[in-house]
Amino acid sequence: MNSFTASEVVQHLLGRKGAARIALIPPEVLQALNTGRIPTVNLNEFLALDLGVLTRCVARDIGLDPQSERLQDTLAMLSAFPPVKRHAHVARALYDLAAPRADRDAVAHALASHPSDVARCWAAQWISFSSLPLAQKLASAWRFAADPHFGVRELAWMAVRDEIAGDVDEAVRLLQPWATHPDANIRRFASEATRPRGVWCAQIETLKREPWRGLPLLEPLRADDSRYVQNSVANWLNDAAKTQPEWVVDVCTRWGRGRPAPATQYILKRAQRSLAS
Repeated sequence: MNSFTASEVVQHLLGRKGAARIALIPPEVLQALNTGRIPTVNLNEFLALDLGVLTRCVARDIGLDPQSERLQDTLAMLSAFPPVKRHAHVARALYDLAAPRADRDAVAHALASHPSDVARCWAAQWISFSSLPLAQKLASAWRFAADPHFGVRELAWMAVRDEIAGDVDEAVRLLQPWATHPDANIRRFASEATRPRGVWCAQIETLKREPWRGLPLLEPLRADDSRYVQNSVANWLNDAAKTQPEWVVDVCTRWGRGRPAPATQYILKRAQRSLAS
């Protein structure tokens, strides 16, 4: 199994801004992306990936057979699916190849710590394939929730979304320590993972009907100093406003009493944007 060191990464490419168009991506960057040596920095780079090349390179890196029949069959059918689904199928194929192996934990760790953000996204998706209870799935998602790449952080909460929807009260209880964690990425996970509607994910019907059940996660974040977290809290309340507008007005009125912090004022304005329209 390969280990990844700084010497293996193309260091001078890591600080790039990213091309404005796919056609403008330098060949050196594209090669490094496709071989998994660097993370993507924008959507154009993500869309430009040769998924077949990247999948085989990552499989080899983490100790799996890049020419296995399971993997080849998956890659052969990818064109029939939209881009996001293609990645889910690749993640599943890698998971299935690793599952029967005695060293599957080492394989999982290699994937979760891979230089490619796309590979780490696949590792995050492995959580959704497992039969672990919610508490253990959240523990597994922690490293991805704190990942430096935004794409991996999004896959982290998506990987546990179904379990959260299935037991909202338990999820809220388990996520309360996350909502007060020093890392803004972890705090944001607590809010984003429980949004009643969310983006590109299943809606949580319980929180659409009864959003107050999520309030223990929102209260600690009402004056959060991170704009990343503020936007998530505001979006959470904006989601709720579409089914329980009076409750959202009540929460915003209470949070706005006295002299609320600038962060709270920002949240309140964004949270009520649907109500004002």
